[in-house]
Amino acid sequence: MTIDKTLIERKVVEYIGKNTHIDLQMLTPQTLLFKEGIFDSMAFVLLIDFIEETFGIKPGDEDLVEENFESIDSITRYIGKKTEIDVT
Repeated sequence: MTIDKTLIERKVVEYIGKNTHIDLQMLTPQTLLFKEGIFDSMAFVLLIDFIEETFGIKPGDEDLVEENFESIDSITRYIGKKTEIDVT
């Protein structure tokens, strides 16, 4: 299976759909997941676990900043950077 931007985005959206009560029709790639109350601190821990298991990425302490995880776009860019996949 080839991992590309579309696959990363799809897996992240599927994860959000399975683990929140948000209507995915209301979600955009730029939706601020924490500021809009979709994710909280526990959800963040579970998101990190999902990223580790799904993409084989173990985020370091320096990676655990809001900018890397605030939206689907930022999560996709972070995963792309860590897996060296072009997601631009």
